[in-house]
Amino acid sequence: MNKKRTRPNWFRIILLSLLVLAGAYVNRFVVADIDPLGVPSPTPTISPETLIAEAEGLFKQGKLLPAIDAYQQAVVSQPENPATHIMLARTLAFAGKYKEAQISAEDALLLNPSNSMAHAVRGWALNFQGEYLEAESSIKRALELDPNNALAHAYYVEILIDSYYSGLGSFDGIEKAIEESKVAQALAPDLIETHRARGYILEATGNYEEAIREYEAAIAINANIADLYLAMGRNYRILGIYDKAVDSFTRADALNPEDPNPDLLLSRTYATIGEYGKAMQFAESAVTNNPADTNLRGNLGVMYYRNAYWTEAIQELSYVVKGGLSQDGIEMEVINLVPDAPRIAEYYFTYGLALSRTDQCGEALQIAQLIVSRIPADELAVENANEITSRCQQTLDAPLSTATEEPVATAEAEATPTP
Repeated sequence: MNKKRTRPNWFRIILLSLLVLAGAYVNRFVVADIDPLGVPSPTPTISPETLIAEAEGLFKQGKLLPAIDAYQQAVVSQPENPATHIMLARTLAFAGKYKEAQISAEDALLLNPSNSMAHAVRGWALNFQGEYLEAESSIKRALELDPNNALAHAYYVEILIDSYYSGLGSFDGIEKAIEESKVAQALAPDLIETHRARGYILEATGNYEEAIREYEAAIAINANIADLYLAMGRNYRILGIYDKAVDSFTRADALNPEDPNPDLLLSRTYATIGEYGKAMQFAESAVTNNPADTNLRGNLGVMYYRNAYWTEAIQELSYVVKGGLSQDGIEMEVINLVPDAPRIAEYYFTYGLALSRTDQCGEALQIAQLIVSRIPADELAVENANEITSRCQQTLDAPLSTATEEPVATAEAEATPTP
C-alpha cells in the first residue's frame, strides 16, 4: 500500500534555476538598454559654441547659406544671446536676405536695446531695402552707444552714398561719407566692411582704379563674397576693361546664382561690346531669377530689340510703360518716365521704336510725344523720339505695296545709348 518515493533530479533543478537567474539578468540589465521600437534614439546635443565656430568657418569659405543654417541652430540652442542674432543678421545681409537680416538684428535689440552692433546691422539691412532715413537713424543710434564701432562707421558710408543717389541726401553727405570711411579705416583697417566702404566712396567720387584696389583688399580677406565681385566688376566696366568686368560678374553669379544683378550686369556689358546674343541670354536669366522686377523686364525688352525680336520686345517693354499682368501671372508696376533717368528713357524710346517697326504707329507716336514733353533735355531720348516720328511718317507716306517694308534706321544706330 505504500507508494514508492522518486529521488529528485538535481540536475534539472539546477538547470532551471540557472535559466531563471539568466532571465532575470537579461530583463534587468540588457533589455533596459535597448530602445523601444518606434521611439527615436536621442541625438547628442551640439553646443552653441561649436555651431558658431562651424558657421564662422562656413562664412570664410563663402558658403553663406550653410553658415546661416548653423547660426540659426545656434540661436535655437542659445536664444538669449544677442551676439548670435547679430552674427546671423550680418551673414543674412551678405547673402542678400535683407528683410531677414533686419528681423534678426531686431531680435537682438529685444534682448538688449542698447547693443550698438544690433543697431548698426539693422541700419545696414534697412539701407539695402531703400529705407534710408530709418537706416541713418539706426546708425546714428549705434554710434551714440559706441563711437568706436568700426562697422557702424563703415555702414554709415554706404547709407550716406545710397541716400545721395536716391535724391534724399545732399552733396554734404558725400563729404561726410569720406570722413566716415577714414574713421572706419583708423579703427579697423582689416575688416571686409572697411575696405568695402572705402571702395564704395572712391567709386562714388570717380576714383575707379583706387576703388578696385580696395575691393581687391576686401576679397583678399574673404574671396567668396559675391557683392565684392559685383562692385569690382562695376568699376572695371566703367573703365572699359570689359574682359575683367565679365570675369568679376561671372564670379559673382557663381557665388550667388539666385541674385539677378550679376546676370543684369553681364547682359549690359555684353550689349556694350556688341554681343547681343549673349546679352539677351543673361537678360533672360535675370528675369528668371526675379520675374516681378519691372526694370529687369525692361532690360530684357531692350535686348530682344537688339536681336530683332520686335514682338517680344514690345511685350516686355509694355510692362515698363503700362504695367499690367505678365504672361506668368505677376502684376507688374509701371516705371514712370522722369528726367535724369537715362535707363528708363531707354526703355521708353526702345518701346516706341519697336512699335514703329511693327506698324503700330498710333501708340508709337504717343510715346515719342511723351518723351519730348517730359524729358526735353535728354538729347539721346529726343533724338530717338524724332526717329520714331520719322519712321512712322515714312510708313504713312509709303505706297500700299511697300508700306510694310522695314525702313532703314541709321539715326537709331547713332542715337542708341552705350549701356
